[in-house]
Amino acid sequence: MSGYKTGFDDRKSASAEAKKQQLEKLRARLNQLDPEKVKARIAADTARAEREAKKRAEREAALAAERAAKAAREAEEAARMETERLAAEAAREAEFAEDRARKQALEELRASQKAARDARYAARKNRKRRG
Repeated sequence: MSGYKTGFDDRKSASAEAKKQQLEKLRARLNQLDPEKVKARIAADTARAEREAKKRAEREAALAAERAAKAAREAEEAARMETERLAAEAAREAEFAEDRARKQALEELRASQKAARDARYAARKNRKRRG
């Protein structure tokens, strides 16, 4: 049984050693600078930066257009509300003037009715005196 364990441990350590060697090979390859890959990476980074700048500019332009449209809508809404307010005020003034005219007409009617009543009363009094 102990031989089995030793065999497994040996295989395990051999596997770990192989992994270390593969990792070192990979690191060595990665540390080598290939000028063409460096140029390609720089070109890709530059292109990415240009695309991002273009997208950012487009977003800012769209945002500015949206702000301008919002300002126009708000100005239009304010103008509409001001027009409605002025129309309502004019309607109130017209209603007030109409009410005032109605009251004045009613007072004139009452005054003429009172004058007619007073005239009838005076005529009746005169008839009683003469009669």
